[in-house]
Amino acid sequence: MMPIVVVPAMAWWRDLQASRPDGSRNPAGDRAALAVLRRADLLSAMEAPATFALFRGLGCAKPDDLPRVALCAAVLAGVREDRPEHPARSLGAPPGEPPEKAPMKPLRFRHLIEADTQEARLIALRRAVQLADRKMNVQHLAEACLNWSDGLRRTWIFEYYGAGRAAPEADTIQAGGNVP
Repeated sequence: MMPIVVVPAMAWWRDLQASRPDGSRNPAGDRAALAVLRRADLLSAMEAPATFALFRGLGCAKPDDLPRVALCAAVLAGVREDRPEHPARSLGAPPGEPPEKAPMKPLRFRHLIEADTQEARLIALRRAVQLADRKMNVQHLAEACLNWSDGLRRTWIFEYYGAGRAAPEADTIQAGGNVP
């Protein structure tokens, strides 16, 4: 599958929020759409009008892209605040602390990394958003929903364990798993 550019997902998320980053009211915000998506399973999210708005905003045209877009919509609906740090870093232990001090314990993080279906990823990513107090980096979270790959898995693992500076760029990893 072709990667989907995620920048429009950030604008979609921002447009649905009840308030703007400066704290002022967002008259275009749609709390009802966010509530529907927060409670939706993958099939219901695929039927939501807000998901189709995201689908169009991302420039998608193929029905095969709809499950990834619905996953993205349902997960991003749970985020209340955009954060600069990588989502996996916000789930990991504070610097110098053991992994058991992480908001998301290592075993649960492993379940997230190993999630091999859209439904399993939906459950795991929703849990992650809640454990991060609904504050996550929207761009990286959208990337994980829309373009999950072995390269992104490795980056998430590096970030979770606080080794992000040494993480390879996801697009520089070759198909054989070697870093050029």
